[in-house]
Parts: sequence; C-alpha cells; structure tokens
Amino acid sequence: MMTLEDKFVKKHLDNLDNILVEWMTRYGLLVLRIGLGIVFLWFGVLKFFPGLSPAEGLVRNTIYFINPDFFLPILAAWETLIGIGLIWGKYMRLTLLLLFLQMPGTALPIIVLPEVVWTQFPFGLTLEGQYIIKNLVLIGAGLVLGATVRGKTKKF
Repeated sequence: MMTLEDKFVKKHLDNLDNILVEWMTRYGLLVLRIGLGIVFLWFGVLKFFPGLSPAEGLVRNTIYFINPDFFLPILAAWETLIGIGLIWGKYMRLTLLLLFLQMPGTALPIIVLPEVVWTQFPFGLTLEGQYIIKNLVLIGAGLVLGATVRGKTKKF
C-alpha cells in the first residue's frame, strides 16, 4: 500500500517526467539534426586542410585506386554540404541522399583494410575501427530524420 508521501513523490516524478518527455519531443529532432550537421560540417571542413583531419590517412589508404589529392577535396565538399544542409534544415531529401550515398564509402576500410580496423576479429576494434563503426549511429540518425521529411512523425 502506498503512503501519502509515496503518492506525493510519484505525482511529482510523473509531472517532471511529462515535462522532460514533452521537451524532448519538441526539441529532440532539432538537436539531432543540428548535432549531426555539426559533425559532418566539422569533419568535412577539416579535410580541406592537408594534415588536419585525423581521417585523412585512412581515406588515403582506402581509396588508393583514386588520386587522394583529387578525392579528398571532393569528400571535404561533400561532407561540408551534408553538414550545411542538416544545420540549415532545407533540402533535407537531397542532404540525406548525399549522406546515405557517402556512408558505404565510410565502411570501405572494413573490406579494403581489415588489418587497420581490427586488432582481433570480430571483437577487437582499433581506433580507426571505432571511427568507422560509429557511422552506424550516423546512419540511424539519418533514418530518423528521413522519417520526418513528409512532416509526419510516429510515436513508438
């Protein structure tokens, strides 16, 4: 049996929970979109400056079949455009298309350079491997944002 004090605490916790959930509902997609945009903008801009991006060596070694001096500025512009599109919130279909077209390339080192990705397959990831695997979260975020382009959201 609940005491009066337990009921009081439960009521206030329920009220706080409702306030927090409403705030997350209202601002969650905005924070997700802008946060994802900052990540892409940041990583993209770094690639414009040789030696500044921690991913430059990985990119150079992965796309050895294309001149990296030609490819890196294209990748930098691509990621920067994704970042700007996400932050701006306009042309989301095009922005998300660019994001989803870019993602398979980020997984390429798993196939081309497995020795750089794994210390011991399948559990031991290197720092580069962790950098690649985190893209699963970026893909998930892109899917969530993509689910909103028609102005509909569904509660789970």
